[in-house]
Amino acid sequence: MSPSATHASADDHSKQNLSPRICSALIALPFLFPITAGPSVNIWQQLASWMCVAALLLLTGAKQIEPRPSVLVWLAASAALVAVFRSPLLEPTPWLCAAAVVFATCMVAFVGAGLAQQDRARMQAALAHGLIWAGALSAVLGLLQYYDLAGFLHPLTTEPGAGQAFGNLRQRNQFASLISMALIAALWLYASHRSAALPRRLLWAAVVALLLTAAAASTSRTGLLEVLAIVGTAAFIARRERQAQRAGSVFATRLPSPLVVLSWIPLYFAIAWLLPQLAGSGVDSMMQRLSEGAPTGHSRLILWSNVLTLIAERPWTGWGWGELSFAHYMHSGLYPGQRFVEILDNAHNLPLHLAVELGIPAAALICGGFLWLVVRARPWRDRNPFRIMAWALLGVIVLHSLLEYPLWYGPFQLVFGLCLGILWPAEDRNETAACPWARRLPAMAAALLVAVVGYAGWDYIRISQIYLPRDERLPAYEDDTLTKVHGSWLFANQVRFAKLTLTPVTTANAAEVHLLAQRILHFSPEPRVIVKLVESAQLLGLHEEARTEAERFSIAFPLEYGLWLEGKPIDSSAS
Repeated sequence: MSPSATHASADDHSKQNLSPRICSALIALPFLFPITAGPSVNIWQQLASWMCVAALLLLTGAKQIEPRPSVLVWLAASAALVAVFRSPLLEPTPWLCAAAVVFATCMVAFVGAGLAQQDRARMQAALAHGLIWAGALSAVLGLLQYYDLAGFLHPLTTEPGAGQAFGNLRQRNQFASLISMALIAALWLYASHRSAALPRRLLWAAVVALLLTAAAASTSRTGLLEVLAIVGTAAFIARRERQAQRAGSVFATRLPSPLVVLSWIPLYFAIAWLLPQLAGSGVDSMMQRLSEGAPTGHSRLILWSNVLTLIAERPWTGWGWGELSFAHYMHSGLYPGQRFVEILDNAHNLPLHLAVELGIPAAALICGGFLWLVVRARPWRDRNPFRIMAWALLGVIVLHSLLEYPLWYGPFQLVFGLCLGILWPAEDRNETAACPWARRLPAMAAALLVAVVGYAGWDYIRISQIYLPRDERLPAYEDDTLTKVHGSWLFANQVRFAKLTLTPVTTANAAEVHLLAQRILHFSPEPRVIVKLVESAQLLGLHEEARTEAERFSIAFPLEYGLWLEGKPIDSSAS
């Protein structure tokens, strides 16, 4: 062999080794992304996730194949329904963001469809490695946070206080779902390397123990449900493997013994008992959270009861995309039972959320379409370990979506899209691979995502200046900041919110403030907005409206209402 041929072969081998590692890093990064600056804490994480999607498209685009057309139609129909039932009283940002999320999810489904190919074992392992790296690093961060030892890592992570563990996901249930997905990836790696040497098996056991410890430290009841589901399903599959082996089947034994997997449950509860003992007093344990439940007025049952009342009022077309918080505020004092005490911007159950904002028919189409895809795919018949892992990852996201809203966050959108592509790849792969537009699509989609992220990031940095003290702003925005950022259309709601909270109400501007407050109430019905609405209505002589809004204010936010009556200020984040 010539030296040039040898050099080319070495380069190809190097690229083959490098691509899976880059892919793993791109999957892990959104879960670990630490930046939360500006008025909306998840914007940078969302933009980082889209950049990772663009990079994955470029990395895997040479062998790209399509997801199944039925998946693409379902995603497109979901985006179309959000656009049709968008709120006319909000800026286009909520539904444009939803459309961008669906587009990015669709594009990452192309990556997943490429991973479904049988000849891409190294890239398939990259998905598992990415989730395990994200889970293990987040577990370390979470345990440091739990024992209030994460301060030295600032600004790479936050300091939530002793007894709180959520890594860089800023929410215990999201942290727990990441840990659950990492456990699933660990099981897949065990099945894929069942003949590994003893040191690797010991490392695997150590990682599983770390993940179980982090799951217990999260004190997430959603996480506990996920762990129980994972253990139960894995034990069932492991038992089925051994029964088939005893019956003389060629079905390979891949997973650990069912008893080994089931032992994770008592280990989880033992860790959950031990962690708060080591942390000292003042730290809530999982046992406390299970026995005491949610604080008064914060129960999901109350929340769902309120949402069902709102659905019953507008069952066909809903309240409009992004309008749940407004609808919940407007019904202060009108619910037949208890009222959920917080600002309610999500129903904490995806079918209910779709029904309350888009209407029952649209929710039935979206959820029914997904259920139809799942039933047609017959997951209970799958024997391919990689597809089983994808079903389990999808199951974690679906279970979490019945209790909260993980699909509102970039990292979970990325994994969800990958699972769609893995589980529903195009059936005629040769035809898809030969299609010229399909080969050009990854590069075009990546370029579009980079452009969107670039513009949104630039605009978000601009509008964030009004939420910073003057000496922390960019030099060009130190003075007359509000006027300079007024032209933003992507984040117009955040700019108008800042303008409203910074503008004193006077007789001269009462009409303008009143109109602005009415509009911002649909974006964020919080005390600072309500006070402006009530005070401007009083100055305009709209006494009945002022009385009605003050009554809602007293029911929705009794503490802040009391401060307002006493003439004490209600703090604002804008300055």
